[in-house]
Amino acid sequence: MASLKAIRKRISTVKSTQKITRAMKMVAGARLNRAQQRITEMRPYALKTQEMLSEITSRVQAAVQEGAEQAEGVDPTELLHPLLALRQEKRVLLVVLTSDRGLCGAFNSNINRAAEREYKQRVGEGQEVRVAVIGRKGRDYLQRRDVPVDYMPGVWDKLGYETSKHVGEKILTPFLENEVDAIYLVYNEFKSAMSQRVTTERLLPVPPVADSDGLDSGEFLFEPSRTALLEHLAPLYVDISILRALYESQASELGARMTAMDSATKNATEMIDKLTLEYNKARQAAITKELMEIIGGSEAIKD
Repeated sequence: MASLKAIRKRISTVKSTQKITRAMKMVAGARLNRAQQRITEMRPYALKTQEMLSEITSRVQAAVQEGAEQAEGVDPTELLHPLLALRQEKRVLLVVLTSDRGLCGAFNSNINRAAEREYKQRVGEGQEVRVAVIGRKGRDYLQRRDVPVDYMPGVWDKLGYETSKHVGEKILTPFLENEVDAIYLVYNEFKSAMSQRVTTERLLPVPPVADSDGLDSGEFLFEPSRTALLEHLAPLYVDISILRALYESQASELGARMTAMDSATKNATEMIDKLTLEYNKARQAAITKELMEIIGGSEAIKD
């Protein structure tokens, strides 16, 4: 059995750790409320923007295809906005969103394993895959597995629309220069403080609407023009989608950290109870031993 001094020291250490985990839980909970409100407000706007652009893209593609059939030698994709160009996916860019810090349960490990699986699967299919990473945990994980990454630091320090535009400019450059054929976002979608879902979502080209085959392109009117509308809407969709993914990831991280710190605090409480019981037993044994020694000495004097 450990000495009383060692047990007291261990109890003090666990109590200090418990104070830290409790404080981290409270901080994460306070920040989660704001992040949850932000993603709740952002999500409908981002989804509606994607839905609108997908519908417009499907109608424009139908109209362009119909016009191209009447004009020999015209490539339909050349009449679309560059961000909407459809190409066979031979070269792909994966944008992986992780956190800069740990102590958030399986948040980072889940997203890292999903990104690694996606990378290996596409490489196995013969695709050329590039990886851009936001967050130090993802960078460190993939670099240890010899995956070449393009790291984008400082994103979580000043999270906002301007940051998403900066990220968008970086990842759009290879797409506009025909260096990649598609861009995918790999991130944790926020469900609740207890639940986050790893999502792999195609950012570009814009996925068409489900019933695009039944669209009547003649019913769609563009004001001021198709080109002007797409020039504004396509970059806006990219920036909003990236911002939504960043907000989803941040809220998921805070929820995972709050849950992990809550479990750590409860575990510390249980450990303190066990150590206290062990300490009391050891103290009782020490007192009993001292009493036996006193009684033994007293009996020896009488003899």
